Amino acid sequence: MKTQKKWLLLFLAGFTLLLVSACTSKEAGNNENEKQSVNTEMKVSSTGLTDGVWQDKYGKRGHQFNKNDIPNYSIPFKIEHAPKGTKTYAVILEDKDAYAVTNGISWIHWLAANITKNELLENESKSATDFVQGANSWMTIEGGKQSRELSSFYGGMAPPDKLHTYELHVFALDTALDLENGFTLNDLYWKMESHILDSYILKGTYAN
Repeated sequence: MKTQKKWLLLFLAGFTLLLVSACTSKEAGNNENEKQSVNTEMKVSSTGLTDGVWQDKYGKRGHQFNKNDIPNYSIPFKIEHAPKGTKTYAVILEDKDAYAVTNGISWIHWLAANITKNELLENESKSATDFVQGANSWMTIEGGKQSRELSSFYGGMAPPDKLHTYELHVFALDTALDLENGFTLNDLYWKMESHILDSYILKGTYAN
């Protein structure tokens, strides 16, 4: 009788240990799934950033300029973990710190749409034929009224007063947009409406 009771206790102890182990394993699996879910959110990175600072070559201290002395050596970037159903990407490079020196406007340095690859190399703006580019703020009165044609490329960073933060906005879209070279920021937002699957903002500074 004592022997049977002993074996029963051992059986119950073993069963309890097995149950706890299974629950722990399941919880660990759930936690791992949560981690994977977080890690698969869309992310954008750039080799043009060093410790949060855009390298000199992408702005007024660079080595490539158009005929109006506007820096036009464009930044590189890479997109990872785009959402399922992504067909194209759109890009806005914006300087909100320009507001104080431009009579109240945010400065747009680059507009691009219908990008179908997840990585752009540096200086692709100048030679791109596989995506369209919009007119930047160098076309404005404050920018010297540069032609729309010349402004429909990357127009580099040139803060006139202090350190500025430049934001690269990348949008994952579920369609190609009906846009042609020279489109405006407003055109882009109207065309993207109801087609944005995800977005990401990559920030970096550039000194005056």
